[in-house]
Amino acid sequence: MGSINPYITDVLVIGAGLAGERTAIEAVSNGCDVTILSLVPPRRSHSTAAQGGMQASLGNVAKGKGDNPDVHFLDTVKGSDWGCEQDVARLFANLAPVAVRQLSYWGCPWNRVVAGKKKLTDGREVEDLPESEGLITARDFGGTANWRACYVSDVTGHALQYALDSVVAKQGITVHDRIEAVSLIQNGERCYGAICRCLRTGALRVYIAKAVVIATGGHGRIYGASTNAVINEGTGMALALDTGVVPLGNMEAVQFHPTAIVPSFILITEGARGDGGYLLDKDLHRFMPDYEPKKKELASRDVVSRRMTHHIRIGKGVDSPYGPHLWLDIRHLGRKHIYTNLREIANICKDFNGIDPAEGLIPVRPTQHYAMGGVRTNIDGAAKGLKGLFAAGEAGCWDMHGFNRLGGNSLAETTVMGMVVGKKVAEFVAGVDLVFDDKLIKDNVKVQEEKIKNLITGKNGKEDVYKIRPLMEQVLQDKVYIFRNGKDLESAVSTLQELYKRSLKIGLKSQGKAANPELATALKMPGMLRLALCIAYGALQRTESRGSHFREDFPKRDDAKWLNRTLAYWKEGDTLPTLKYEEVKITELPPGDRGYGEAAAPVPGGGK
Repeated sequence: MGSINPYITDVLVIGAGLAGERTAIEAVSNGCDVTILSLVPPRRSHSTAAQGGMQASLGNVAKGKGDNPDVHFLDTVKGSDWGCEQDVARLFANLAPVAVRQLSYWGCPWNRVVAGKKKLTDGREVEDLPESEGLITARDFGGTANWRACYVSDVTGHALQYALDSVVAKQGITVHDRIEAVSLIQNGERCYGAICRCLRTGALRVYIAKAVVIATGGHGRIYGASTNAVINEGTGMALALDTGVVPLGNMEAVQFHPTAIVPSFILITEGARGDGGYLLDKDLHRFMPDYEPKKKELASRDVVSRRMTHHIRIGKGVDSPYGPHLWLDIRHLGRKHIYTNLREIANICKDFNGIDPAEGLIPVRPTQHYAMGGVRTNIDGAAKGLKGLFAAGEAGCWDMHGFNRLGGNSLAETTVMGMVVGKKVAEFVAGVDLVFDDKLIKDNVKVQEEKIKNLITGKNGKEDVYKIRPLMEQVLQDKVYIFRNGKDLESAVSTLQELYKRSLKIGLKSQGKAANPELATALKMPGMLRLALCIAYGALQRTESRGSHFREDFPKRDDAKWLNRTLAYWKEGDTLPTLKYEEVKITELPPGDRGYGEAAAPVPGGGK
């Protein structure tokens, strides 16, 4: 290994967002030594961008009375369009109330119930009773039977991250920021750690561990427009896929959030609609009740995004230099409510668009937001195919979301899965010795050193990474979007294959020394394209519509053929993933009608 001295720990957590920090806290609480790696300081993780709430069936508010884990489980399964693992969804629903109360104990300043009568935007009146005063409150979210999204105004992720990061500091957990993992150390059977690159100096580092947890978040930035932070490039998913033995599950399941502000595509929380906001078209007509008479703006995200996109397609969008959009109207909620419970989006509207949402309409359009797919794990969070590797949060496919995630279930998953995975990792670590093959580590380091050298010298070619990346982003944006079809998907796969071949011939224009962003991007580019191909090829092969995956040429859900999960493997030298399938676990609720969406209501202007 030359001058590279390895860092040694029991558990190496790659990623310092909510899932990573919660996993680390649980592992340390069970006696493990833990090191967390992060691209950025933990409090700058993308988890802080989550706004609206965390689902947990507390039943404290008037519109949440009677809520319980059984109802939360049913909502989650229906939201997934029967694509989730039901034993995982059950475990999750049972533990979510525990997680939210634990976060309160750790200092999360949850909004609380204020007793008294309240008039809703639809004219109904509800009353929160005096005995509920001061309990954790909740707001309405899409696809749910009850109000159960616990929240901190519209900065919920920010509040949770700060609370957990304070616990990490209190426990003395080691955190190395400005560090990016570039390869897992593994022999096809066992994972021993990771080769990383310091983003300050450019130097390689070796981390050796009994167990490795991937908690790197989603892949949003491989799309041309995304609500995700610039650090969300699917790094952890790509690391697992590169092993050749760990599959990614359901990569074609990509969520598009209905309301990202145009043109910056920053998230505008579902809480705005949960609190009573309306979607309007160019004629200022509230159109969602025409499509979804029962749920209106609060059908599940996949449904609302399709309804909005269809409405734009039939000419009802508002023309702008950035393409057609629709309006989000929260003016009727009142200035006091907006600048108390929705103050973060109010600031976003003012800072990025010069709009005061108490007086003006917010331009919004569905935008890539979340990856239901990720590193396939079992119910304990252990990765399929490689002992000693785990995953948590959006980077994993646990799989409680199936083909559509309900709003608020992601924040809840990060903390619940962190509880589960942290404990299971500790159990795994207690049963194994820290052993590693020195030659294996040296060989892994040499591979990365050669890769960097070849990029700097241009040995493999002179392709420009900054020309390849926008082409990848655009093809996903144009052809692997909300409405999909065979012709576009075939074209996308073909184009992405050519881009992937080009990415293997990248040569740097810069010197590639120290903290060099071109080198960092060049190292990740082939991995990002492999993820893009897993998405596009998986979508091409899945000839049905389920949740967020909607095929115009196969518009119905096909349980007879496709009640299964896609597993994408990548073999060395290939330009396409190898796809396999596994059955979805149905333990309680057989497939049926979701109660909203295309099967439940006609599309005005034609079609079902």
